[in-house]
Amino acid sequence: MAEADGAGTPRERYRAQVRAEIKQHAWEQIGTAGASGLSLNAIAKQMGLSGPALYRYFSGRDELITELVRDAYRSLADTLHAVAAESGSASPGAEPSATGKAATGTSRTADLAELAHALRGWALEDPNRYFLVYGTPVPGYHAPDDTTLIADEIMRMLLDACMALPPRREPAPFAAHIVEHRQWAEGHPAPPAALHKALTFWTRLHGVLSLEAADHFSGMGFDPARLFDAELDDLLDG
Repeated sequence: MAEADGAGTPRERYRAQVRAEIKQHAWEQIGTAGASGLSLNAIAKQMGLSGPALYRYFSGRDELITELVRDAYRSLADTLHAVAAESGSASPGAEPSATGKAATGTSRTADLAELAHALRGWALEDPNRYFLVYGTPVPGYHAPDDTTLIADEIMRMLLDACMALPPRREPAPFAAHIVEHRQWAEGHPAPPAALHKALTFWTRLHGVLSLEAADHFSGMGFDPARLFDAELDDLLDG
């Protein structure tokens, strides 16, 4: 990312540093008031800048939110890619090398359980970041189309992992429906059963994660990690 790579002229590096500082203040503000309460003027005051001066770095609230959304999705995608690189197998269709391993540079498919635990770790590390992309939409904010590209990248990793699972013995009725409603998969070759598994994984685990990240299990007396593992075991056995 430009804010962190240290490249460019002194002026460009200064601009990147100020943008990074603005984003840090934005995350702090989101942590106390939520994304809907994000205020560039308040950030400017914290930084000792005038409102117009801050608008030289971000044209408005929506551009700032978009940058935070991109950063959040990129962080999750990088986390899941790291899992796949460390312990995954060759993605479906990847050509093996002479040693039988995936050739250098080919994509890897992570184990579904490992993806799940990486997702949970990422979400609980920074709940505000998690809720910005998977929580209630920010009122009045409409993300540009390009922000979905990284989200699609994340979903492709999930679909790859689901394709690597043994097929269900009997197709679920929903599998027939998904054949005609697979636009969200963005051309991924996953068969209906894998599409169904990916959607089930995504919805059920995000349900548990959302409740845990919002601290709704507090005082209930059970270990949320064990609930998450139980849900994951059920998904893998289904």
